[in-house]
Amino acid sequence: MNQKTEIHPFQYCNSLTEYQRRKTIEVKIGDIPMGAHHPIRVQSMTTIDTMDTIGSVEQTIRMVDSGCEYVRITAPSIKEAQNLENIKNELRKRGYNVPLVADIHFTPNAAELAARIVEKVRVNPGNYADKKKFQVLEYDDKTYQEEIERIRERFTPLVKICKEYGTAMRIGTNHGSLSDRILSRYGDTPIGMVESALEFLRICEDESYNNIVISMKASNTQVMIQAYRLLVQKLDEEGLQPYPLHLGVTEAGEGEDGRIKSAVGIGTLLEDGLGDTVRVSLTEEPEFEAPVAAALINRYTNRKEKSTAIPPIAVAPKDPFGYERRKTVEVQNIGGSNVPRVIADFSKVDEISMNDLKNIGHFYLPATDKWGMNDQGSDYIYSGKNKISFMLPNGIKEIVDAEVWENVTDQQNTLPLFTKAEWQKATARHSKINFIKVGIKDIDEDFEKAIAGAENVVLILETTNEHAMPELRRVFFECYQKKNPVPVVIKRQYAEMSESDLQLYASTDIGGLLCDGFGDGALIGTDLLEKPKAELLSVLKMYNATAFGILQAARTRMTKTEYISCPSCGRTLFDLQETTAMIRKRTDHLKGVKIGIMGCIVNGPGEMADADYGYVGSGKGKITLYRGQEVVKRGVPSEKAVDELIELIREDGNWLEPVVGETVM
Repeated sequence: MNQKTEIHPFQYCNSLTEYQRRKTIEVKIGDIPMGAHHPIRVQSMTTIDTMDTIGSVEQTIRMVDSGCEYVRITAPSIKEAQNLENIKNELRKRGYNVPLVADIHFTPNAAELAARIVEKVRVNPGNYADKKKFQVLEYDDKTYQEEIERIRERFTPLVKICKEYGTAMRIGTNHGSLSDRILSRYGDTPIGMVESALEFLRICEDESYNNIVISMKASNTQVMIQAYRLLVQKLDEEGLQPYPLHLGVTEAGEGEDGRIKSAVGIGTLLEDGLGDTVRVSLTEEPEFEAPVAAALINRYTNRKEKSTAIPPIAVAPKDPFGYERRKTVEVQNIGGSNVPRVIADFSKVDEISMNDLKNIGHFYLPATDKWGMNDQGSDYIYSGKNKISFMLPNGIKEIVDAEVWENVTDQQNTLPLFTKAEWQKATARHSKINFIKVGIKDIDEDFEKAIAGAENVVLILETTNEHAMPELRRVFFECYQKKNPVPVVIKRQYAEMSESDLQLYASTDIGGLLCDGFGDGALIGTDLLEKPKAELLSVLKMYNATAFGILQAARTRMTKTEYISCPSCGRTLFDLQETTAMIRKRTDHLKGVKIGIMGCIVNGPGEMADADYGYVGSGKGKITLYRGQEVVKRGVPSEKAVDELIELIREDGNWLEPVVGETVM
């Protein structure tokens, strides 16, 4: 893309440098209000059949006990909507007053019934009043306005019921289920997502109904971030109320991938003070979701007081509503059009051996005296003062501290890492690539002059500020505004913490920058000085996997199969967790292929958005297979469906046989 030079005002957050939570109106949801001065809330969704009253109640109790403050339950038809009353009564009998949210798709009559029973209803503008048939429709302004009036007629009764009963509403746009009408006018874009919600919101405001929460959920983290930002700006531009936001990444997946992807999307918005309730969608039991959401939220407790002041910025020097990678020079294989690189920090490992490198994707094969590398083999290894004693494989380069580099025999194949002071005093430098470790205070006018025009410099940008991502972003803004093309690797280092928290924090700090087009690499550092070597190597293996996971979640480097799987709900027509694990076991070697695994037709072709292949429940024991958004096979028996999916991938020439062992270099 061509780099834009115009200055863009920002209105989507109060400050790009100081943590300030966005001020919203208060929304009353039972006894737990949200928005305004209230804490950021946690919510999740049941996976039990809604007609199973006791099962739904007991799962809801487990969710509440794990920290869930709102519980969403699907109501796909009148009978499920009616049974919400039984679920609610049984919960109240057991002493649980958690607000319940009815999840509605396609069925206005179910919504109107549920709104009289539960504390909140969620409607999807993409399928509440429109049908999705994947048709391109042509409208002039007159016929388009007629469609809006049709929506008004269909939607207004629900608004009036919610107003009468004091029921809250979430207008929840999903990227993958935009209506044909919206797609025809706005395309598959963030502005289309925003306009889809605003059409419904304007009707609510005309009825003087404001007890509303809005969401802009997507599986693509870049699209999700852009849509929420654009929504806030459009609310302000139209003079609409500052409604609270419900944050979530749809179909994030399971395990490590689900946590990383959720943090990239949700954490980025939390950094800018956006978000009043969070749902982390994992393909796991719902009680496992709330602690992850809480961990993301808790990072912002007293954030402002714990942060170091960052020089303010009045305007964003790039468009915050679209992806554009910062233009940099190419220094060896970093910057330019290269994918972001991963640097592994082995500086605390004594006596690094060949076998140690297996933790970062490089495998020594003694039988053949050769090296193998998997798809997550680090590009560089930083050994600090611990110069590696053996010859490295071709797929990785060693970085050492500048003082060590001065005395190494092979200065061409070993790369130096300078501090700012060392760089300015250095008499010897690498002819092709030099790394310089800097923070925001190091990048002054003198330093900029010292690296001006250099095409052999890569910055390692780090911070100790609690408000880390905005401080790092501030440096990128400076580079962007001054058209400084030096490549920058983002470094984050954390005190000892749980694996889950490390994944969430690093995904927010690094992933948020990558989603804005900033960063030519990632380095997750360690300060674990007194760990046994085996334990330290295990941590470094996790750091390496996390770094590659962040690059994939931010859509900047694809190194493994991507699974777009929904978190299951009462509509799910098969065991989603078991099926996801089975598909993953058979296909996780297919680098860059995206597979959607959806429990029902509601989360089917639309929600899979940009998946290459889809596996969607379409009936009891029946699966529909998709190529993109096109149905290829219907009614496939579930026991044969995975084999049929693989055959479809094979037909397209995208299948590779799994290799036993590692690839030999």
